[in-house]
Amino acid sequence: MIVIVVKAQEGRIIKDITIRIADEMDFEFIQGLQNLGMNRNVASVVTYLKDVTEGSSRDIEIATGMRQPEVSIAMQTMRAMNWVAEHEVKGDGKGRPMKYYALRSTIDEIIGYYEAKKSQETAQTMEAIQRLKELSFA
Repeated sequence: MIVIVVKAQEGRIIKDITIRIADEMDFEFIQGLQNLGMNRNVASVVTYLKDVTEGSSRDIEIATGMRQPEVSIAMQTMRAMNWVAEHEVKGDGKGRPMKYYALRSTIDEIIGYYEAKKSQETAQTMEAIQRLKELSFA
């Protein structure tokens, strides 16, 4: 689904912005990432960024329904994982520059991270089970 935000002043269109928002497949993708152990907010941001070249923090807020602090925390996690690139664009007026984000890692790399993590967890669980079996017959 797409939402178009038009800012008008005195009957004139100042800015016409198109922001992609989540559809049913996106919600399923978010749920899948959560099932792998990813935080919901991070999963929402990853899902949004996978389908756009880049997005501003405000775009992400609108598209995901998250608040600005939630986006910031998700970005901290993604920066720590080296999954996101960011740059700032100075606005026309005063105030802070707008931050823009793009995925640095591919979706395959992000999923691969969780695949490796789950494989390691499974191997550790199987080792623990095997050890318990050995101890039960000792």
